[in-house]
Amino acid sequence: MPRVLVVDDQKTIVETCRLYLEHAGFDVVVGYNGEQALAEARDSRPDLIVLDLMLPRVDGRDVCRQLRDEGVRVPIVMLTALATEEDRIAGLELGADDYVVKPFSPRELVARVRAILRRAPSADADGELRFEGITIDRRAHRVHVDGSEVELTPREWALLDALASSPFRAFSRAELLERAFADERDVLERTVDAHVMNLRRRIEPDPAKPKRIITVFGVGYRFEGVPCD
Repeated sequence: MPRVLVVDDQKTIVETCRLYLEHAGFDVVVGYNGEQALAEARDSRPDLIVLDLMLPRVDGRDVCRQLRDEGVRVPIVMLTALATEEDRIAGLELGADDYVVKPFSPRELVARVRAILRRAPSADADGELRFEGITIDRRAHRVHVDGSEVELTPREWALLDALASSPFRAFSRAELLERAFADERDVLERTVDAHVMNLRRRIEPDPAKPKRIITVFGVGYRFEGVPCD
């Protein structure tokens, strides 16, 4: 039973989310401030976190940033009352996987949680993709970069798998949305840019001068990796 951590300072929102998620078959743990969010994320080992942006004690953005800095790659869905595109992109750049704008439908939240967790690798995922300096093990859902294992979020994994499956081919942002997030609706193309930036931080020796995920101006991105036998 997948475990979901729900953190919001409004108890009615927490209890509503708990009710709908438990009804959908999830194990749910809860918190009401940023300190509890960090503690539960470390102790309860959830499969996904639903995290309010504006939390007391420790802000939701700081919670997200701290967990990512600690290497915690569990998917994070941000709850936010800030509806501008810039606010949403800022959350994604911190390492969030998705966002839901308040007020929201609990059924939509459940659908998004299911969609993100479905991005885990299937049991019959084929073998490995091996390139100079990077190995992508689809069956084990593991990535090694220059000999060290790197933890990726589900969206980062989906993007890397899509790009590396056809090295040196230029993918448009629309194609990457279709390949990596086909089960999501209303995802902005700028979302791809935010996740590519995060992915570069994981796999590039110098994210400011990427050599593996290259920007194709006016188009999108391509993966430049020399295949290994």
